[in-house]
Amino acid sequence: MSFAAFSKEVTANMFTSVENQFITKYLPQADGDAVRAYLYGLYLCQCAGDFDAETAAKLLRIPLPRFLEIFDFWEECDLVRILSRSPLMLEYLPVSSAVGKPKTIRPEKYAAFNRELYKLLQRAKKDFKPYEMQRILEFLENEPMEQQAFLLVAEYCVKKDGEKLSAAHVINKAQKLCREHKYTYEQVEAELADFHARERELLTLHTLLGIYRKPQESDYALLEKWSALGMQTGAVTACAETLKKGSLATLGILVEELAQAGCKTEREARKYLAAREETSSLVFKVARKLGIKVQNPRPYADEYVKKWLSHGYSEESIVKIASLAMKLSFGFSETDALLEQMYGAGITDPDSVEAYVAARESQLRLLNRLQAACGVIKKTVAALDMVAAWKGENISDAMIMEAAKRSAGASSPLPYMNKLLAAWKKEGIADPAAIPAPAAQQTREYKSEAAISADARSERERWYAARRSAALEQAERTKAAAQKDEAFSRAERDIKTDEIALAKAEVFSPETLPAIRARILDAQRRRKEALLRLHISEEDLTPKFACPKCSDTGFLPDGKMCDCYRQ
Repeated sequence: MSFAAFSKEVTANMFTSVENQFITKYLPQADGDAVRAYLYGLYLCQCAGDFDAETAAKLLRIPLPRFLEIFDFWEECDLVRILSRSPLMLEYLPVSSAVGKPKTIRPEKYAAFNRELYKLLQRAKKDFKPYEMQRILEFLENEPMEQQAFLLVAEYCVKKDGEKLSAAHVINKAQKLCREHKYTYEQVEAELADFHARERELLTLHTLLGIYRKPQESDYALLEKWSALGMQTGAVTACAETLKKGSLATLGILVEELAQAGCKTEREARKYLAAREETSSLVFKVARKLGIKVQNPRPYADEYVKKWLSHGYSEESIVKIASLAMKLSFGFSETDALLEQMYGAGITDPDSVEAYVAARESQLRLLNRLQAACGVIKKTVAALDMVAAWKGENISDAMIMEAAKRSAGASSPLPYMNKLLAAWKKEGIADPAAIPAPAAQQTREYKSEAAISADARSERERWYAARRSAALEQAERTKAAAQKDEAFSRAERDIKTDEIALAKAEVFSPETLPAIRARILDAQRRRKEALLRLHISEEDLTPKFACPKCSDTGFLPDGKMCDCYRQ
């Protein structure tokens, strides 16, 4: 070892010289990996330190067996001398004294092959360069695939890629077939026939979804994924017919939904999709009755409609109950509670539902008359039950209306009415004319104008609070359902964490801002993908207030009271 050596700084700034004869004589006939390996080895010759072949191959992203074959090639060219193969040790020789040549391939062996290949290339209006042809012939020399089988692969790539055809794509496709031990013309023809069948399947799906482009490799991967799930072609086609428009990714979400439901044949899929369409349609019908705007029906179908149908309610019965619920200012959750109450009472068949709704509407009409007589009365199931109890005791409408008049101004009109009617029934009074005037005056509750105004204001606030609470609760339920998904909740946490980090970085470390913003964009993308998979839109996560002017608060932005009260 010499007493002196270059420092690392000097070595880093040195140059690696390449002889011109290497560039003119050998580089045009060698592929890119061979040139990269040769140049990197040449550079390592002047660098001190240990650097084995495995590390060099990994750094150059060349498989180690291929890396060793490359230096066998350069040894045949007399540019290197291999001293040891395990581990690989070699010495570089001067290019000027090299007598070897790159491994030649006998042209007569591939004359017919080249003619057929050139015909295919002319059809694609493509011309492979000499080094690309060299790579193709080297492939045929090193792999057991038949020449006619390779031409079949080339013909497939010409039809698929057209002017975008490349030698690398043809070789990659052939290598894939070799890895699957498909070398003969018959084996390759059978494999490509399957590809053509799948291509027709993809073109059909593209047409149904309104996609106007050629099938890509990623599209074939989706077909393989769906096939691995056990989905039949007819089932996938049925999904595309249902969507009518969209991407293959959107189609994939629906296909996976069917796979999870165990609907893998065309018959099962169409039956499931028909039921799915019916529940979605029913969601929109109920929403219109309730005066609620719904963009994505799936959460409502999964949480409410499927349960109602499983209870035995017909679509017609559900719509009738929704009409009643609308008159009570109910949302989906309150309508669900009403249906559960009816289900518990055994009211499920169409006749009993119709009778129940008719009775409730009659009670509502009476309740509206009572409200005109005694002031604000909250329309609830409990209020209707109280009216039903009075009618069940054969109390006449005239007596009920008289009680309503005497309850005007009371803080709780219905309980006060109930007290009066109970007292009159106990005394056997069935006619308003028979009610003693003094007794009525004594039981009448006195309320000042200020108290009456305060009661009306409180009732108004309770009315708005109930409407706003229903909208907020619906949004919270949807968000809670989304939070159960691991991918969504993780993306939400990442967004919040990075937004805090972004605010701090703007003050203390501006140089980190691009990285933080990139993380936020990535988290937002993951969040969006999770919502799409869950069939939840961004709008479903925000409250849908009945009145867009005041957001169900009762007051406009300028402080004035909104005119939507009791509309």
